Amino acid sequence: MTVTVGRRELLAALDGAAAAWPLAAHAQQPGKLPTIGFAGSDSPGLYADRLHAFRLGLKSTGFIEGQNVAIEYRWAEGRTTNCRH
Repeated sequence: MTVTVGRRELLAALDGAAAAWPLAAHAQQPGKLPTIGFAGSDSPGLYADRLHAFRLGLKSTGFIEGQNVAIEYRWAEGRTTNCRH
C-alpha cells in the first residue's frame, strides 16, 4: 500500500511545524528552576525568622522552594571585612 502526500498537504505540515518550532525552543527546560540568591551577613541560625517570612512571602505569590523556584544561600558568618560600601 502506497501513501501519497500532495504538495499542498506537505507544505501545510511543514508550515505548521515551522510555526511551532519557536514555541518549543523558548520553553523552559525541565529540571531547571529559576534561582533566587539570598545573602546573609551572619549565620543561617540568626536568620531563621527572616528566612521563614521570606519563604512565606514567596509562597503567597505562588513560589515554593524546590518545586518551582530554587534559592541559593550564601552566609558571611560575620566576616564582612571584604565588603565594599
